[in-house]
Amino acid sequence: MTTEYVTQLRARTARLRRLDDLLGGGDTYRVYLSEFQATKSLLRTISTTDETRRLALSLLAEQAQQAGWAAFDGGHPAEASNLYEESMAAAREAGDSSLLGNAFAFLAYQTADRAQAAEIAARSCATINGGTPAGVRALLHERMAWACAVAGQPAKTEHALEAARTALADQQDGEDQPDWAAWVDETELDIMTGRCWTELRRPLRAVPVLTRALDRYDDSHARDKSLYLSWLADAYLTAGEVEAAATVTNRALDLSIGVASVRPRQRLAPVLAQLGQHRNVPAVRGVLERAGV
Repeated sequence: MTTEYVTQLRARTARLRRLDDLLGGGDTYRVYLSEFQATKSLLRTISTTDETRRLALSLLAEQAQQAGWAAFDGGHPAEASNLYEESMAAAREAGDSSLLGNAFAFLAYQTADRAQAAEIAARSCATINGGTPAGVRALLHERMAWACAVAGQPAKTEHALEAARTALADQQDGEDQPDWAAWVDETELDIMTGRCWTELRRPLRAVPVLTRALDRYDDSHARDKSLYLSWLADAYLTAGEVEAAATVTNRALDLSIGVASVRPRQRLAPVLAQLGQHRNVPAVRGVLERAGV
């Protein structure tokens, strides 16, 4: 195995990652898992230089995270956790603090215990150092914000969101960013901001920022837009805007059709349950009938 070959494999991983923009984990998990397993087999069976092995281990950590994310999205959290643990081990051996931090962030995202999730997210941010790319810093801070919001910690949430926005602002033109963090931009951060304020029951903060961001978010990202619309619907319900919540929920249902991901329907279930308290409203009744609730 040569350094050039690892570079080619990393480019292939980046191309395959684009599938996640359009497909759910139910469609992509086997693809990503096979890539991870192939690299793992190479590392076991092929001799190489120390530097090439380090690069290959970093790639392995990246591929484990992508496969883990697909497993989680496809409804297999145990498999996802195992892959994140493998990613941590590979990242540590490779000395790749950015990927180690991202593995912690992924693990925090699916941890059910809210306080524990916030602690794991803090560990992800603790990996940040002077060499951490701005995009990675923004990604880890925004995921820290989410963990804090779910744990009901508004001050820590706001601090983490500010840190993420500062990191994006600090990003220099031409600064090298890993492909796995390249999707974090102002729109993504606005969506995360709105999601956090929704979780913290601050609809006056959540609705405007989510509405603006989702207007910029293309429908081709059907799974993610459906998910994000569920938080907008939730925020409208908190504000008492039942008809608006029903309209947004209906749009989320449209986008979720045919997506091989368990998460949109999981996210919409509590929203639909809340809407069920307003079944006498015609707009709500139509959405509930369509959803079979």
